Parts: sequence; structure tokens; C-alpha cells
Amino acid sequence: MILDDLPQLINYAALHPRFADAVCFLARPDLSELPDGRLDISGETLYAVVMRAAGRPVDQAALEVHNRYIDIQVVLTGPETMGWKPRGTCQEPSAPYDAEKDLQFFDDRPDSWVQVNTGQFAIFYPADAHAPMVAEGRLHKIVIKVAC
Repeated sequence: MILDDLPQLINYAALHPRFADAVCFLARPDLSELPDGRLDISGETLYAVVMRAAGRPVDQAALEVHNRYIDIQVVLTGPETMGWKPRGTCQEPSAPYDAEKDLQFFDDRPDSWVQVNTGQFAIFYPADAHAPMVAEGRLHKIVIKVAC
């Protein structure tokens, strides 16, 4: 997991060949005006999901993992609290892996929680179980899905 301020994302572009395109997309001046839903950047290899939704309490946060995508989660209006746990230590799957959605949930509790403020991002690799969307009130965020 990586946590930093959005202007610093350029420093992570070398970590993956598609990160540079994600940096360019997130440099758009109209991020806060984008409509909710999926926005293709480069087909299935790189796309954005814009969401405005109510946050949930910590006790309703579920750890999730992905096999095929890296998440770059950008908080446009927050703060948002995100849980983290190494995927390899998750022991309580709540359902089998869904290959179509590239998603599996776990009933394990996160090992740690981080606050991601407005204008910050968190990067979660497939090895990172994460519990997003913990907040009081509404969140506005963009999740960049990067095929790995």
C-alpha cells in the first residue's frame, strides 16, 4: 500500500507501465465534475470509476482483494478511512473469488487503518487487502483500475 498527496503521484509513475497514463488522467482540471460511473482511459487495461456515495461505519467495512487490477483510490471529497491487511494473512473469506468482478471479500479485520484526506491517494496492489469507504457523510472519489 502507498499513501501520498495527489501531486506526488508522478513520483510513482515508474512503478508500472500504465501508471503514467493514470497520472495524466488524474491531472485533468475537471476531476470533480466527472459523472459517476466507469470512464475508459485505455479499455480494460486502464479505467476510472467515479463515485459519490455515503460512507459506512468501521464495523460495516469489509476487506476486499483483486487479482487482476491495482487500485489507485483518489479522495476528491473526504476524509475517508481505509483499512489494510496483507492479503496473505487473510484467513476468513466471506465468499469465493468472483473472476468476472475481480473481487473477493474477507471477514478478517484490517491490521491497520489510515485516513486518506481530500487530495490524497492510496495505491493497493493485489497483495493488499483493503477496506474502503469508511467515512461519516458522503464521499466523492475516483478509483483508477490498472491491469497488472
